Amino acid sequence: MRLNLILKYFPDLTENQKNQFNKLQDLYVKWNAQINVISRKDIDELYTRHVLHSLGIAKVIQFKAGTSIMDVGTGGGFPGIPLAILFPESNFYLIDTIGKKIKVVNAVAEALALQNVEGVQKRAEKVKFEFDFIISRAVTSLPKFNNWIKGKFSNESFNDLPNGLLYLKGGDLTEEMEKAGKPYQSFELKNYFSEAFFDTKKVIYLESF
Repeated sequence: MRLNLILKYFPDLTENQKNQFNKLQDLYVKWNAQINVISRKDIDELYTRHVLHSLGIAKVIQFKAGTSIMDVGTGGGFPGIPLAILFPESNFYLIDTIGKKIKVVNAVAEALALQNVEGVQKRAEKVKFEFDFIISRAVTSLPKFNNWIKGKFSNESFNDLPNGLLYLKGGDLTEEMEKAGKPYQSFELKNYFSEAFFDTKKVIYLESF
């Protein structure tokens, strides 16, 4: 049943990807018992509320081979790890300020043999590299988040969307986006996924600045 939810929306997975997605539940149950990275009620809904939610970004863009992506405030590895499974030829740099969470990220990546994931305990402001895209799941308000990631984008774009931020958010974002003061696109996840959880969920895209 776990895998069926993913296959419903992403039917062209390789056998290796199917195997990797299938392992996520047991890995996160094991690690969550030691280090709480997912709320107790959410662990039973892992594939809807975390895995498929993360993959909402893949309904907005298909990362091309060689794309570099930073996941800021990744927690236990979302949205970075599900996207790294889906896009094995792209490179994912997952950061969080809490070392225990990064321990889980790297342990899960190792268990899944993900060669395209690096988890690092670091603040976004301290990162010295540039990326094609930055991804995140609602770690703070967008105006504040934008300050964290200034100067972190590569100037050369080669994907179907110009380089920029892909931010998973929920609810009414009108006021927050006005404060952000930048042009943006909003993609409603209910247009891609039929589960009620996605009724108010969105992917916000801001071109790099």
